[in-house]
Amino acid sequence: MKAIVQDVYGPPEVLRLEEIDQPVPGRAEVLLRVHAAGLDQGVWHLMTGTPYALRAAGFGLRAPGQRIRGMDVAGRVEAVGADVTRFRPGDEVYGTCAGSFAEYACAKEDQLAPRPARLTPEQAAVVAISACTALQALRAGRLEPGQRVLVLGAGGGVGTYAVQLAKALGAGHVTGACSTPKTDLVRSLGADEVVDYLREDPTDGVHPYDLVIDIGGNRTLRRLGRSLTPRGTLIIVGGETDGRWIGGHDRQLRALLLSPFTRRRLRGVTAAPRPDDLRTLGELIESGALTPVLDRTYPLAEVPDAIRRLREGRVRGKIAIRVGGAGHGTRPGAEPADGG
Repeated sequence: MKAIVQDVYGPPEVLRLEEIDQPVPGRAEVLLRVHAAGLDQGVWHLMTGTPYALRAAGFGLRAPGQRIRGMDVAGRVEAVGADVTRFRPGDEVYGTCAGSFAEYACAKEDQLAPRPARLTPEQAAVVAISACTALQALRAGRLEPGQRVLVLGAGGGVGTYAVQLAKALGAGHVTGACSTPKTDLVRSLGADEVVDYLREDPTDGVHPYDLVIDIGGNRTLRRLGRSLTPRGTLIIVGGETDGRWIGGHDRQLRALLLSPFTRRRLRGVTAAPRPDDLRTLGELIESGALTPVLDRTYPLAEVPDAIRRLREGRVRGKIAIRVGGAGHGTRPGAEPADGG
């Protein structure tokens, strides 16, 4: 089968398309014919091996422990292990696995769910990691009906889901902060207010929020705290800095240490897809309350180009990788889809 592999850590140039052996599923695994895969910042971190804490966490100290990149997946079940009970060959599924940038991949049974009928494979492939992260961030924030919510980074992968989910879960007023080119998109997702952070500061404290979701930013805790009500909650989702050892996670650690000494709740979230969350998201998708936003779709051979675009920070929503089988999406170079 064809797969995107790497043998050393580094920039996108270390990735290459190769013919390798097809994997064999374990007893609790299914073999997927991959139709599409999703791209997120985690792929870049695993590709580069940074921050270094990732290597110490078991992903390979000197070289990648997993040669094939990719985590989000949508595809068809081709074969099942002896202990698998929820799926059978022919089922269309989505979720996560190790090595989705390949024509075939093995996934644990509990990492998959039936693909929502409303979604193409490309759309389904960009749901699991980012949407679960947004859902778990809102739950960690103890969102209550009628509350005022600020989503920082509302035009990106996690942010586009966070805006929609906040509305679906009953938020009274959702403000999405994003860059100028993404304002129309965020408004189309149901945000009650959109702030262009290149022109004004959404954390100036003039209009305090009950819940602030900060996605992949680098604002200081002091600056974020002033945007909260006296008993508001701040949830930090990741963070992108140049720190080689723990990257942007230093803010999450400091938030955890500071929280006991303030009336506000300060938390960090490092989410992982769970079966119950995938089912919840599937129900919201089928009801029309949640729709993936696809910036564009790249073929498997152009994964390095897709990663470069992701790191430029201009992606509206998500990028999908078309691998094989049925489906359709937006070709590279086409106009971005505003989906919502």
